[in-house]
Amino acid sequence: MEKMKMESVDMAEQNIEKIAVLFPNCITETIDENGNANKAINFEVLRQMLSDDIVDGVEAYEFTWVGK
Repeated sequence: MEKMKMESVDMAEQNIEKIAVLFPNCITETIDENGNANKAINFEVLRQMLSDDIVDGVEAYEFTWVGK
């Protein structure tokens, strides 16, 4: 009988891989406390690639309904 691995899937790593396929220019590397290289996202580059019209600050419009 095969034993199950008792660990969760790293969803963050899977999401980074998906973003890397679509926007490879926004992927960078960071070094963790053990000296290992990890993929990371440069969010400023990603924001620039996604849109020229980015809402910064607190001014934004949204629809809200009481009790929803």
